[in-house]
Amino acid sequence: MSGARFQIDQYKKSAVTSASPLQLVVMLYDGALKNLASAQKAMSEKDTYAQNQHLQKAQKIIAELISCLDMNKGGEIAQHLLALYSFCYNKLVECNLNDDPEGIDQVTVVLSNLRSSWEELEKMVRQPKGTQNEAA
Repeated sequence: MSGARFQIDQYKKSAVTSASPLQLVVMLYDGALKNLASAQKAMSEKDTYAQNQHLQKAQKIIAELISCLDMNKGGEIAQHLLALYSFCYNKLVECNLNDDPEGIDQVTVVLSNLRSSWEELEKMVRQPKGTQNEAA
């Protein structure tokens, strides 16, 4: 492994280990979205191997998001997230089988919107008490 590659890997490990739970969720979304973009590119290039690899990685990330849901404490929000994640997961299976770029677009929109919401929540939590109303 080259020195630069090693440094990049160390930086990534440090970013993950020092991230808050909300930042980790945003990182998962980033990984899924990156894989969806790569899958879409592979699909347009008729590279079914790369398409499959990237869609499966995105599915694994969505499965991780599902496994993190606390259905007891999360209540209605957790149920809605489960429904959205399940839609995304199943849609990606379909997309992979049917070479459907429009389905990848649909999942990308859903995950992008969810990512924005989690990122906004993370910013609110990070903000010192008393300054939250000023930002609104």
